[in-house]
Amino acid sequence: EVQLVESGGGSVQSGGSLRLSCKASGFTSLDAFSDYAMCWVRQVPGAGLEWVSAINAGGSSAEYADFVEGRSTISRDNTKNTLYLQMNSLKPEDTARYYCAKYSGSIYYSFIPTDFASWGQGTQVTVSS
Repeated sequence: EVQLVESGGGSVQSGGSLRLSCKASGFTSLDAFSDYAMCWVRQVPGAGLEWVSAINAGGSSAEYADFVEGRSTISRDNTKNTLYLQMNSLKPEDTARYYCAKYSGSIYYSFIPTDFASWGQGTQVTVSS
């Protein structure tokens, strides 16, 4: 069973930076971490899920939501089964719980929650003004 564990969240002031990590386990040589696109998604209490960023299986292509474009960088280390999200110039509106999620294929197309087979428990990011 695939497990995703996020870390790296915390409380920062506006303009600060955080690097989120997502450590994946439960993959096999025939069903590898490197076979799947991965995403970061966030949620504010009382609101729906909001897609943040995606990276393809090989790490060569990434996409970002408009609200983080230019301020965040998604990356992955397939040798370590780990996904990252570097967030800079954080704003109070970035305050949310951030989740990593395993996509159903190697290339991300669009955010449909049912296309994601595995989710982590999330890590909280709080940005104060």
